[in-house]
Amino acid sequence: MSNAAKPRILTGDTPTATGLHLGHYVGSLETRLRLQDEYDCYFLIANVHAFTTLAEKAGEIRANTLGIVKDWLAVGLDPERSAFVLQSEIPAIAELTFLFAMIIPFNKVMRNPTLKTEIESKGLGETYPFGFPMYAVGQCADILAFRPELVPVGEDQEAHIEMCRDVAMKFNQLYGGVGNRVPADDHARAGSAGENAVFPVPRARIGRVARLVGIDGQNKMSKSLNNAIFLYDEAKVVQKKINSIRTDRPTTTSPLPESNPLSQYIDVFLPAERASQIKADYAAGKTIMDGHVKAEVGAAINALLDPIRSRRAALEAPAAPGRAGGDALVVDVIRAGVKKANAVAEETLMLAKRAMGLDFGRRVVGWE
Repeated sequence: MSNAAKPRILTGDTPTATGLHLGHYVGSLETRLRLQDEYDCYFLIANVHAFTTLAEKAGEIRANTLGIVKDWLAVGLDPERSAFVLQSEIPAIAELTFLFAMIIPFNKVMRNPTLKTEIESKGLGETYPFGFPMYAVGQCADILAFRPELVPVGEDQEAHIEMCRDVAMKFNQLYGGVGNRVPADDHARAGSAGENAVFPVPRARIGRVARLVGIDGQNKMSKSLNNAIFLYDEAKVVQKKINSIRTDRPTTTSPLPESNPLSQYIDVFLPAERASQIKADYAAGKTIMDGHVKAEVGAAINALLDPIRSRRAALEAPAAPGRAGGDALVVDVIRAGVKKANAVAEETLMLAKRAMGLDFGRRVVGWE
């Protein structure tokens, strides 16, 4: 089945850290791996969005960008089957962001619960730049530039997908001749004059684990909150982080609260039968040493991460005669993806501008 005949996916990550963590893996990455052969996949690194909180650390953003591509390759995402997209090199995204900003109310952007949570959790107060709320609109452009049917995300990003759906429907109604009573799933076939509307209305696909709690037990796993287990963490570091989880059990026969991160990690990373047995033993008041359970969970996580770490280490190796390597290899992967992505995004922009009566000429987009 050719990519052109497949339904399309767009999802991605923001390079605010040197790599990805377990929350990314169980929330989205493993879904991407499963869907690579069924969908025409575009995976985007939102490096421009990273400037909303790291504007003074441009070099860090660049290094993080390369690190995320290395993690994608290390977990098994295949640039031969999926396009790796660098946001800053897709000019249509910036133009669509500006156009979408004209049709979405400011107060709706500011009510976005994900945006409000990030402002609070990152302690931004009133100091965030104008670009911070603007990125919520930009995320709509990231997605709609590729006209996907599906967006695999974690639970915390679902509000952004709802906003994206609203933008797609509003655009189709204003400029595509789609009636305001047409159901979202029918928009792509309901344009004026028998033509398709510009944008299908994408659906979110939540991963196997909607929200993986961090080792602090308070917030979702996040680099900025220092509660994450990274895919590249060494085995000893992983076990140390697991050991740091507080269970707050008064005795060795006390139950383990379901809200405790160790409880969730037992369910997520141990085989189902073993997880059920441990949870039942806790509930029955049997004598259980948390350290033994943490060791078992840590070993399971390390078994998952071992091949990922090995592949990541190989990607860090410098180039050798006759073999690409290091950052140069990563940049080559990005270049190939950008070329494919620009072809799709420019087509989308042309369709959008034509619908808006802004199609006064053609342009050529290239990247060397």
